[in-house]
Amino acid sequence: MSKVLISDALAPRAVEIFTSRGIGVDFLPGLKAEELKARIAAYDGLAVRSATKVTKDLLDHAKSLKIIGRAGIGVDNIDVAAATERGIVVMNTPYGNSTTAAEHSIAMLFALCRQIPAADRSTQAGKWEKSRFMGVELCGKTLGIIGCGNIGALVAQRAHGLAMKPIAFDPYLSEERALAIGVEKVSLDELFGRADFITLHTPLNEQTRGMIDRAAIARMKRGVRIVNCARGGLVVEEDLARALDSGQVAGAAIDVFTEEPARTSPLFGRDTLVATPHLGAATAEAQENVALEIAEQMADFLISGAVVNAVNMPPLSAEERKRLDPYMKLAEELGSFLGQLVESGMKSVAIGYEGAVAELNVKPLTAIALKSLLQPQLATVNAVNAPFLCHARDIRVSETMSREPGDYQTLMRLRVRTEGRDWEVAGTLFGGDKPRLVAVDGIALEAELHRTVLFVRNYDKPRFIGALGRTLGAAEINIATFHSGRTAPGAEAIALVAVDQELTAPVLEAVRALPNVIEVKALQF
Repeated sequence: MSKVLISDALAPRAVEIFTSRGIGVDFLPGLKAEELKARIAAYDGLAVRSATKVTKDLLDHAKSLKIIGRAGIGVDNIDVAAATERGIVVMNTPYGNSTTAAEHSIAMLFALCRQIPAADRSTQAGKWEKSRFMGVELCGKTLGIIGCGNIGALVAQRAHGLAMKPIAFDPYLSEERALAIGVEKVSLDELFGRADFITLHTPLNEQTRGMIDRAAIARMKRGVRIVNCARGGLVVEEDLARALDSGQVAGAAIDVFTEEPARTSPLFGRDTLVATPHLGAATAEAQENVALEIAEQMADFLISGAVVNAVNMPPLSAEERKRLDPYMKLAEELGSFLGQLVESGMKSVAIGYEGAVAELNVKPLTAIALKSLLQPQLATVNAVNAPFLCHARDIRVSETMSREPGDYQTLMRLRVRTEGRDWEVAGTLFGGDKPRLVAVDGIALEAELHRTVLFVRNYDKPRFIGALGRTLGAAEINIATFHSGRTAPGAEAIALVAVDQELTAPVLEAVRALPNVIEVKALQF
């Protein structure tokens, strides 16, 4: 039975979801780092929010961990690269708190333009400083949205309701999508130059870290107001503090900080700052939603292998999984076949999908083919870390798709270039679900792979097949199936011989010693 640890506070129904689906669960929020490190080896899954720091050091102790689930969108508290290297799926819930986060951003806009926090403090102190708190209207103002994914799009929708003019910078935003959500797509410099208000909705990564710094602020309109309810670290707090003091930035509303909990910050102590303690997802509805979503996603993965909202693996629904199962088996056999034959370092891998398979979600098939290809050399490889390991070893991976069928209605082709030579294998499905090899290095043959297969490359000469059969018979090796093909009469040929007994080193040497043999390998499937 799979077992999951919940190490942060999640809605109680998350526990119910795991247990109702036959998954063991321990609910232990607030564990210290050392306690978590001591316990983690016992679990297949780890569910967290933002408090638990899933570091490389912790993952070194997570020998059984298969999945990490983040109840929320941000995964900057998880070392995704280290998890990927170890073959651990990392999932988040990008939609469960989108509405709440968008609403908080709008609330911060209102608080900022009408100075509500400072006015509240003044009024409750009995000062009644009505003339001090002169606000600005949102109506008719240009709202610059940096990052126009789920949350950014919801903010744009609400901005329309306030009669604002939303413009957006997002390198992944298409013109069609921009038109659909009613935003004008602009460059970052244009956004800085035109926006009266700027709101951030982008993840924190090496490209976005510190993107709102002194240089960026200098390109903005004087008197701009900035809202950050996305991630701490997007804004250089010291630079923003100086801009608030100079009046270049008229006000800032900040929900997230570079260091959290933010006990101190260069921004604190200014009436022009509205600050909240990372409340973007802090509604009862959002917390319930993300807890239930991550529990369902993790349970689906542990039970059926379905992959939803993973940040380091292609998506694969339970329905797709059923449809892809025969192709996954084929991809595994093709990769394993070449992985056991290749002896020198791989330089590139090309995977071709032709006919019916090209209409499917092929990303999981590529990951499985790469995993099986690398497995004879790397014991810890799986479908999660295989693409990462190829990149780390400078193995170039490419995919090609052709929806037009050739000789077969559906075909997968795997080509490997090594330091010594090129290899190629192709396969199809018979009857819709039975994997078959149909070509090896351009030599046509049709073979079903069994547990133990003798691979022989030889010259096509008379009496060779008889000699091979006698050699195996003398060693008490029973032949289950025999498939062969050749490039031309008398030229190079390949034989795939499925056998019922183990192929020992002496047996392989005896076959290798036969006349006209070029190459011999024992393959296991």
